Amino acid sequence: MKKMILFSIALLLAATGLSAQKQANQFTKKGDSDPAAKAILDKVKKNHQGYKSLEATFTLEIELAEQPKEVQKGKIAQQGDKYFLDMGLQQVLCDGKAIWMVLPKNKEVQVNNMPSKEEDASILTPQALFRFYEKGGYIYALINEYSENGKVLQQIEFKPTDRNAEYAKIRLTVEKKTASVMSIKAFSKDGSRYTFNITKLTPNKAFDANYFAFNKAKYPGYHIEDLRE
Repeated sequence: MKKMILFSIALLLAATGLSAQKQANQFTKKGDSDPAAKAILDKVKKNHQGYKSLEATFTLEIELAEQPKEVQKGKIAQQGDKYFLDMGLQQVLCDGKAIWMVLPKNKEVQVNNMPSKEEDASILTPQALFRFYEKGGYIYALINEYSENGKVLQQIEFKPTDRNAEYAKIRLTVEKKTASVMSIKAFSKDGSRYTFNITKLTPNKAFDANYFAFNKAKYPGYHIEDLRE
């Protein structure tokens, strides 16, 4: 799961692409990130922090070497520290106190402690999705701005400062007008690619009081393994 984000004038596009590549190459040291990219990320963060809750549908594209591309669909709901992630074959429910991983195929539920901020590295949790770049482990720069389907999109590329990092780079696509995350693409060092595309985002959605609570009665016959310490 952790591995588990057009143009009006062609000449202007070419010039923009060349300029962006040159700009990205200027930022090669820790703490040397692009101020323009930082300004965009600050808008994204402010936008997300303004939501009391959200619900989003998404697709996850998985590209592995010498294998056909796999596309999975899912849904995320979030309210504060609580969230519900549904990907069909796996569901993750967090009530703010523990994390419940439901595996319908195996009729099994695994219960884990809440991870610390340092441990929460999954790009698919709502919290990590909007804050992974804040941990200081990346150099980032605005590499492209272009129009697609009537929207102006901006791409920011992140490169890890840790040579032992799992990913060679991560590419974030943001809609300029709304400061909304459109997609995140992770480039693994083993050649695999993971693209998280948000297909619909509904901010400030009202959820029932027990929406994020694990209800054992909904999973009759499931084996529950409590791994909390």
